[in-house]
Amino acid sequence: MGVNRPAAPAAVLAVDAGNSKTDVALIAADGAVLAAGRSGGFQPPRDGVEAAVDVLGRAVAEAAEAAGLPPLRAGSPYAGQVAACLSNADFPVEERRLADALGARGWGAATLVRNDTFAILRAGLTGAAAPRGVAVVCGAGINCVGMLPDGRTARFPAVGTISGDWGGGGGLAEEALWWAARAEDGRGGPTELAAALPARFGLGSMGELIEALHLGSLGRRRLHELVPVLFAVAAAGDPVASAIVERQADEVVALASVALGRLGLLAEEVPVLLGGSVLTAGHPQLNGRIVAGLAQRAPRARVSVVAAPPVLGAGLLGLDALGSPPEAHGKLRAHFG
Repeated sequence: MGVNRPAAPAAVLAVDAGNSKTDVALIAADGAVLAAGRSGGFQPPRDGVEAAVDVLGRAVAEAAEAAGLPPLRAGSPYAGQVAACLSNADFPVEERRLADALGARGWGAATLVRNDTFAILRAGLTGAAAPRGVAVVCGAGINCVGMLPDGRTARFPAVGTISGDWGGGGGLAEEALWWAARAEDGRGGPTELAAALPARFGLGSMGELIEALHLGSLGRRRLHELVPVLFAVAAAGDPVASAIVERQADEVVALASVALGRLGLLAEEVPVLLGGSVLTAGHPQLNGRIVAGLAQRAPRARVSVVAAPPVLGAGLLGLDALGSPPEAHGKLRAHFG
């Protein structure tokens, strides 16, 4: 039996909001995608909750217009269920606060908010059954969640250094810069990163790159461009770059193994899903070491990369909440290939 919701043009409004972009989809009861929208990154710690939700609102408005829906009115939501997987929703209290903020917008008759890592987990698990598995996301940052069919979860604060985190695009870029700077000034050993990183921006030395970053002539938002450079230098055999890549792989293995252990799944046949731009790029050195490391810690784990967009996972969570039939889940999954 499905969960009753007030009548609305769509069954689900799915929202996937990361640090750099927001994707939304309006989904019919049968799993068909009615329309989609996109807007900027979701960063309530920087912008404040209401301003951050305004960013989501722009994507929602774009999707509503594309679907030919009338302007939003009180008591006439766009969807029966909002399912929002949001970055920076790292603690349950933050999920509740954000659910209240989204609910106040009137987009849906009911609102569910989860951390965006749950979108990767749900997108990677086939069928309409309750999720069982672990997902690790390594994009701008790094995070991991695990879930059992009875609703128990394993998760981490994932708020940076203060919660013991390392890696993701931001962490990899900073680590590469650290080693390259020390190689150039003599405090560290040699590495090709010292030439390759400034060359990415048309600069001749690490000194020039450091100055540009410090004075702001080169925005720090561009540091993500250094991540492919790091992997290319590592692939060419540079030992310093390779050590950074290996450390990232070991962090992924540690997160997944701890989550599996908390859920009693270390000895079980269970999916471990990898998502985010760093892990979906297919770097053999990184992903190969992850597979090898998990084979030692959780030998029956099935490691795979989730290529589907995370908004699929948010949509599936919305259909889960409505008790939708497997056919609706299948139709939604087929839309995203």
